[in-house]
Amino acid sequence: MPVRHFLTLNDLTTDELDRLLDHASKLKRSWRDGRVRDSLKNRVLAMIFEKSSTRTRVSFEAGMTQLGGAALFLSSRDTQLGRGEPIEDSARVISSMADAVMIRTFEHETVRRFASVASAPVINALTDDFHPCQLLADMQTYREHRGSIRGATVTWVGDGNNMCNSYINAAQLFGFHLNVACPEGYEPDRTMLAKAGNQVSVFHDPAEAAKGTHLLVTDVWASMGQEDEQAARASTFANYQVNEQLMSLAAKNALFMHCLPAHRGEEISVNMLEHPGSVVWDEAENRLHAQKALLEFLILGQLD
Repeated sequence: MPVRHFLTLNDLTTDELDRLLDHASKLKRSWRDGRVRDSLKNRVLAMIFEKSSTRTRVSFEAGMTQLGGAALFLSSRDTQLGRGEPIEDSARVISSMADAVMIRTFEHETVRRFASVASAPVINALTDDFHPCQLLADMQTYREHRGSIRGATVTWVGDGNNMCNSYINAAQLFGFHLNVACPEGYEPDRTMLAKAGNQVSVFHDPAEAAKGTHLLVTDVWASMGQEDEQAARASTFANYQVNEQLMSLAAKNALFMHCLPAHRGEEISVNMLEHPGSVVWDEAENRLHAQKALLEFLILGQLD
């Protein structure tokens, strides 16, 4: 069986994604019922971090433990990757000793090069271009609260960043329409927009983009590696805050999501995480369950 990787959502088919999310919810119910599952007993996940993390590290490490396996934390400061060893050399060695490798880094090319020679599944746990694991959690959360997202409208407010790119992928795979509200000069990748066609609409007025939407999503204005742009971005994005007023333009019973960490008073109003439509804490927890389903799929080749 050929090795399957998960570098973007496009590495899975729509049918596989649907089954994976169903399985994630099943694993969540089983875990809450206290049932023990050792499907990944004696399996090892190598976790490579070049970017800091809270949810990614805890969810993958806890997920492997809950499935009976183990996770190894590897930072670039503690491995030869941080001392100039070629990515391909590290990939061959690490993947020969682990059953899967998770990488959280800056350049997407790093993950792609690693996967090109790896003998075990490679998971993109975030790059500057994509964040597919977060989208699994987001899609699972929407399904659990509102059912199928097919035919719905989703509005992304903020930078055309890695999260936005993965939402563009999700729109095509899950069949929803995506409105992207961003300042001029911060639009998503043009090539991705061209491929998405009429599945994605770009607005420079967040109020216009939010009208009638079923899901409103945002992220911090300055991502990791953009800290020196914080002040300039705060000014540019000042009118792109998700708040109660913007939420009131959405459809009745619309949901709100944020991948966290959130900066209250910046990209969201102070009380937005407590808004009746907020499902942010369910979204955060679902990183754990969606990734457990992903690990079983990639390592065992099964979703049951």
